[in-house]
Amino acid sequence: MHRHPEAERRIRDEFDALVNLTSDELAAWLETPESRKVGMVRRGEAESVGRQSARRILAMRAKPVEDLADADYDHMKKVIGYCRRHLAQRPPVLRMGGDVTHTRWRYSLMNWGHDPLRGRISG
Repeated sequence: MHRHPEAERRIRDEFDALVNLTSDELAAWLETPESRKVGMVRRGEAESVGRQSARRILAMRAKPVEDLADADYDHMKKVIGYCRRHLAQRPPVLRMGGDVTHTRWRYSLMNWGHDPLRGRISG
């Protein structure tokens, strides 16, 4: 199934707006103990879903746009959905202006490429 070029551009634009860590920053984040401590690990796997997603994000970013496959766009949509849901689930104490710097909530988002300290995406 191939998407219309305009639909692909919209997906890329939203993905790029949400994934606000650079590839270098995301790769460095994956090396931290904090990254390893958060996220759901599927039965039989050693790495969380978010960390697996981060590796996929890094691989997609290494490709020219014209080489992105339908599976890449599907993953971009998954990242968009996760980030939007997780941002909407900001813990109540943090909604009151609390410091999110050292929270599992932030660390989980960072595994998906989004650092909420860089500004919140509305919508």
